[in-house]
Amino acid sequence: MSKKVNITINGYPVEIKAGETILEAAESEGIKIPTLCYHKDLCVAGNCRVCVVEVVGQKRLSAACATPCEDGMEILTNSLKVRNSRKQIIELLLAEHNADCTKCYRNGNCELQTLASEYKIMTQEFIELVPLKKFSIDMYSPSIMKDDSKCIRCQRCVRTCAELQGVNALTVAHKGDQMKITTFFEKAMRDVVCTNCGQCVNHCPTGALVEKNYIEEVWEAIANPNLHVIVQTAPAVRVGLGEELGMEPGESVTGKMVAALKRLGFDSVLDTDFTADLTIIEEGTELLTRLKKVLVDKDETVKLPMATSCSPGWIKYVEHMYPEYLKHLSTCKSPQQMFGALAKTYYAKARNLEPDKIVSVSIMPCTAKKYEAYRPEMHDSGYRDVDYVLTTRELAILIKQAGLDFKKLEPAKFDRLMGESTGAAVIFGATGGVMEAALRTAYEIVTGRDVPFENLDITPVRGIDGVREASVKIENPVEEWAFLDGVELKCAVAHGLINAKSVMDAVKSGEANYHFIEFMACPGGCLGGGGQPIPTNAEIRQKRAEAIYAEDRGLPIRKSHENPEIHKLYKDFLKEPLGEVSHHLLHTKYTKRERY
Repeated sequence: MSKKVNITINGYPVEIKAGETILEAAESEGIKIPTLCYHKDLCVAGNCRVCVVEVVGQKRLSAACATPCEDGMEILTNSLKVRNSRKQIIELLLAEHNADCTKCYRNGNCELQTLASEYKIMTQEFIELVPLKKFSIDMYSPSIMKDDSKCIRCQRCVRTCAELQGVNALTVAHKGDQMKITTFFEKAMRDVVCTNCGQCVNHCPTGALVEKNYIEEVWEAIANPNLHVIVQTAPAVRVGLGEELGMEPGESVTGKMVAALKRLGFDSVLDTDFTADLTIIEEGTELLTRLKKVLVDKDETVKLPMATSCSPGWIKYVEHMYPEYLKHLSTCKSPQQMFGALAKTYYAKARNLEPDKIVSVSIMPCTAKKYEAYRPEMHDSGYRDVDYVLTTRELAILIKQAGLDFKKLEPAKFDRLMGESTGAAVIFGATGGVMEAALRTAYEIVTGRDVPFENLDITPVRGIDGVREASVKIENPVEEWAFLDGVELKCAVAHGLINAKSVMDAVKSGEANYHFIEFMACPGGCLGGGGQPIPTNAEIRQKRAEAIYAEDRGLPIRKSHENPEIHKLYKDFLKEPLGEVSHHLLHTKYTKRERY
């Protein structure tokens, strides 16, 4: 039994676990203490001081996020001294902050703005320093914008990049009033080891870091009668979108999302899940082909373990940090880019449309997808495969701008031809989902039987642990795959780039012996992506994951290779997995990048 301590908060006795901070104790009692630098995903910093409280007997106010409770402690969270101090701290922050809120992308969802409203900062007692300073705005990245005039130097972005991702693209430079959040040699974010994952955006309390938005470009395309605008939606969007539109975390809104997209004026509303199923066919075949070449042909040019390539943040990370392992990456494009390539070839031909009149839009939970669509490799259709990438947050803005009452929308279904998918595709949105979907298909291809887990749920690859392992022993395979009889297929899953680093270091040192590894750049996988609703934390990500798995269980088809539209695609267009057409449109290669 954990030790308890007795304290009082605002005169009321409270019994709590030893080691809890004042902030945690107050929260458990339903008392809100304001914070800015604090975030549940990150270590304690205690540098913004907005959370100060009064501890009776101490001269100085204490930061609630960084002060552990002690037995007998008397805490005041709402004394006159505390309120005046918090108000002055907020005023000081506003004196250095570009508070042109009506023109800010984060207007209405800014933590500093909320505190200023709650504490009724009606006048500015301190000299406004924004007009006196020179601030830079970095708009060069296709994914992320950085506006120093809105930065409050809480350092949440720096800690996010270091602790969650282990990338350290952002850092603190200079001291005192010259202190700023910057990059290596103050280069643009596109020119440093930034993976575009957007976790810094998700954890920034103000508008200092936001996604590069393409809302107006999409509206203009929809309004152009000479263009045919199609949209694809990633699996994680359907379990996050509701949060931006007044719903609780963990509500799956697939049907309402489709209805909203149709009312926005898109000519065809299709599903990235379709090409998630396609990815499994191509990637699963690639894995089995690699196993044959290594185990039977002894081909030393073929590399194992094979690593997934669905996460563009992970791809850019390995290009920078482990370029010697690029041949270990699956050559498959991500589902977004497979969809884009097919949209301007297969879809265009089937709909008798000119490819240059098709505008391909994707709705993604990820800011790195914007960068991925921008990559020079992604033009295999003869055009830019994906024209515009919007985040889940941007889609919510479109819905609000259109005046749609999202909660009242009647659910609709995706359009056909590249709109049908399976439960295996849905779980792509959660960490471990790509691995689970691949195993469901690969095991059945090899043995003719369902994967040996109850109800197709491969639980070892599910969960929130940073690194997870699973193995499946292959017994009595069909004749074509007889060489795999008795082989124990060893797999690993890692989410968050700091966990990806630990797995890659283990592979590099020879400590790890895997056949297949799934890497996702963001905590929780795509459902925790940098384009998902703000705020985010482990509890919210868990609720989104539960919704993902519930949708999988509710679908009539749960294995990618059983998708009838995929069968039609191969029959009418691709012919065979890893074939000539697939190789040209659906596969790619990646580029070594410098670390600095």
